[in-house]
Amino acid sequence: MARGSGSSGGSSSYRQWAAAERAAEREREQKRKQAEKDRAVAEAVARDEEAVARTEAVERRVAELEGLLRSSLRRDPRIRFEALRVSSAIPPLDLGPLANPIPAPQWAEPAPPTGLGRMFGGAQRYQASRESAEQEFANAQEDYRRREAARQRAVAAARAEWDRKANEAKRRADARDAYVAELEAGFRAHDRFAVSEYVQMVLDRSPYPEGFPAERQAGYVPESSLLAVQWFLPTFDIIPKHKSFRHLKQPKEVRPVARPPVEAARLYNAVIAQVAVRTVREVFAVTPPDMVSTVVFTGHVDTVDPATGQKIRPPLISMRATREKFDELVLTEPRFDPVASIKRHFFAAISQHPEELKEVEPVMPFSQADPRIVEAIDVISTLDQRPNLLDLSPEAFEAFVQNLFTKMGYETDLFRTSGDGGIDCMAYKRDPVAPMKIAVQAKLYNRTVSPGFVRDLYGTMQHEGATLGIMITTSGYGPGSVEFANGKPLQLIDGPGLIYICQLHGIPARILGLGTRRRRGPASASP
Repeated sequence: MARGSGSSGGSSSYRQWAAAERAAEREREQKRKQAEKDRAVAEAVARDEEAVARTEAVERRVAELEGLLRSSLRRDPRIRFEALRVSSAIPPLDLGPLANPIPAPQWAEPAPPTGLGRMFGGAQRYQASRESAEQEFANAQEDYRRREAARQRAVAAARAEWDRKANEAKRRADARDAYVAELEAGFRAHDRFAVSEYVQMVLDRSPYPEGFPAERQAGYVPESSLLAVQWFLPTFDIIPKHKSFRHLKQPKEVRPVARPPVEAARLYNAVIAQVAVRTVREVFAVTPPDMVSTVVFTGHVDTVDPATGQKIRPPLISMRATREKFDELVLTEPRFDPVASIKRHFFAAISQHPEELKEVEPVMPFSQADPRIVEAIDVISTLDQRPNLLDLSPEAFEAFVQNLFTKMGYETDLFRTSGDGGIDCMAYKRDPVAPMKIAVQAKLYNRTVSPGFVRDLYGTMQHEGATLGIMITTSGYGPGSVEFANGKPLQLIDGPGLIYICQLHGIPARILGLGTRRRRGPASASP
């Protein structure tokens, strides 16, 4: 019986143990499954958060691009000339430990012997001690004089170096002040180079988001109170190629949602248009009306032609805006559309397919306003014997213009002065695909050309069936002429532009008094 009872008890204990193990295993399995479920939930939440974060980053970037113009309206782009000056002050001379003289050694008299000490050889010991002390004191004085002399030499060297730095700082400050004074005087005198340089500084300091090129150039043409800007725009890849990011439950990953090509093109055109309007606003804001009445903006991209691998700089936008027309804009109006403005208000040429680098025809080449080129022309004109165009008769000037177009590869007819109907020369390109018939009017002037002449040219051009009208003058144009030419097949070439074209095609000519030259500031003093 005892054996049977023991066997039954052992079997019962085993079953209890096995049941407990199974229960523990089930509990472990439940915990494992719960942990796996929790992990899957946590991963899903992380992917949700990643999708949201990446989408928000894209949306912030798009908002930044869409707000290029609006975000700049509160900023005053003007640069005070006083702020361009620098101070000659440098920190006071700090000698540090060298400012403290070396402490001179002090003589310490050995104690003389007293009482019994004098009786037992104290006098001799005192004498020896005194001699030793005197020797040590002499050595200490010599070391003091050597260290103090070295300190004074170091102080003199430090003062000399401080004086050198102070003099150099004053020299640089004086040079900078002279440069700023010259720049300010030239700016107030409407000097070609001073105005170009000042506006260049303004544009260089205009803050743009990351990814925007910093290259831009300004050129002032006082003859036409015109300022030309050549701006290098970001390429099409400035637009985020993804519109958003989604968390897909299967296959458990975050995938981008592509931005539709139409939307990307719309956004890129908005970027281009905002840069143009913003730049024109900044130029007009920093220049008085009698200095700049017209701004020509041309935006290029610096990129590589995928078909050839060669570097190219195609213009994607070109517009001409007069101050009077620009002042009609209400830039703070929430519904203001920069793209519609440049197209319908300023008749700007903007690429239909900027993503394919389809370029536009610039309103005027920047080289006709580039002060570096004009300066070179002016320098050459003082060294050679090229004829001054202002010395020509009106008939001779018209013949000169005809010769210029012949040099440029056109067939030409020179009209009689008495019955030209507003045209002095007709130029032709006998191209079977794109033939051109150009009506040319030449004005030998030393004053601003009246808008009436431009209107007459346009009417005569239409009457003659010409594809393009070009007016060439030795002087310049006012905003009325520029405004009338906007959106029409008319080109206005002023004195600097004429001389540049002559130089380009090897025709000797000059216009005395064409602008003034100003000595550039020293490199160390440039902003």
